[in-house]
Amino acid sequence: MFKLVKNGIHHFSTITRHKLLVGRLCFRCGLYRQGLLHDLSKYGPSEFLVGVKYYQGDRSPNDAEREAKGVTTAWLHHKGRNKHHLEYWVDYDVTRRIPGMTGMKMPDNYIVEMFCDRIAASKIYKGADYTDSSALEYYSHGKGKVMLHPYTREKLELLLNKLAEEGEDAAFAYARKYVKAYRRYRIRHFFGNRRHS
Repeated sequence: MFKLVKNGIHHFSTITRHKLLVGRLCFRCGLYRQGLLHDLSKYGPSEFLVGVKYYQGDRSPNDAEREAKGVTTAWLHHKGRNKHHLEYWVDYDVTRRIPGMTGMKMPDNYIVEMFCDRIAASKIYKGADYTDSSALEYYSHGKGKVMLHPYTREKLELLLNKLAEEGEDAAFAYARKYVKAYRRYRIRHFFGNRRHS
């Protein structure tokens, strides 16, 4: 029982530090709403209780649950409710001759939130060993295992490479411009469609 209470405190601390860090990074990019709402589902029982049970401190509890049970219920719940995860955007591609699962194009604001999420996770789990290359290295390690739409892959890799090569200030300055351009596009698209209705 003591171990569960201790795990609960540590898990709450880890996910809260992560959430606050993603929030700060999203704010640097102009994603205020997403920064505030990021990962709220982690505090619900479907995800939180599993996180407590499988808490380790140096990696995601989802990995431990997957190893123990062959599936992670917390992750399945989480990715279906959080649009900054590429897995949220996996669907059937009916345009192919033989339909199969593929990555769909993510909206730009969620690509930037995913970028912030990857940086924050790298900082939390790597601690003092974190460098501006850490998020790119983690992404590159699992790159062949993920289904990303070519547009999403291009934009995410651009952001991760900019961070690794030019540092945080340059990467976040670019991300801010990217978010502003996306917002202008959405506004033009919204009002353009209303004029034609």
